[in-house]
Amino acid sequence: MKTYCHPVDDFCFKYPAGWQVLGEVFEGNGIVVAPQQKLEQELWNSVTAARIIPPPQNKDDAITIGEAIAQAESGVRESGQNFETLERRQRTVGGNPAEVVKLRYTENSTGRNWVEYLVFIEGPSSEIYSVALKTSPADLAAMEPQFSRIVESWRLADTSGEESANPGVPGQGAGSDSKPPASPKP
Repeated sequence: MKTYCHPVDDFCFKYPAGWQVLGEVFEGNGIVVAPQQKLEQELWNSVTAARIIPPPQNKDDAITIGEAIAQAESGVRESGQNFETLERRQRTVGGNPAEVVKLRYTENSTGRNWVEYLVFIEGPSSEIYSVALKTSPADLAAMEPQFSRIVESWRLADTSGEESANPGVPGQGAGSDSKPPASPKP
């Protein structure tokens, strides 16, 4: 596994050593990683990790995880058809409150079917991070375990620049999903 730590937004995660960084997203607040694939890159299964909502100027301006999920679902609905929410549940990631949404849709621009896992994580200053898997339904069984490991490794670095002592590993403070589910889930 390789470790990526964002130089400004203080989050870190591990991803498979054979994967590659495809580039930055969200105006440099995150990156996309993916295994090598034969299709054109826009059709690749990938994982995105980013800070998607900065800390609010004051508490009254804070956006909740529920509001962030509603914004994300709206964006997916606009770009796809046959949109369906398959799952939504709360959990803890890296010691922080989080929520998982699993979606299925057909992308209008490519006609490709996708399944997305969106994990939204609330930071200590009400900022919101996201770790998201976008995969074809045919590759879901192979990608889910990889994604689960990435989510379990996600953590915030402490202010000294060192990695947090709570890495979100099962059995070490990862929260309600520390036991493996019946089927692989992030």
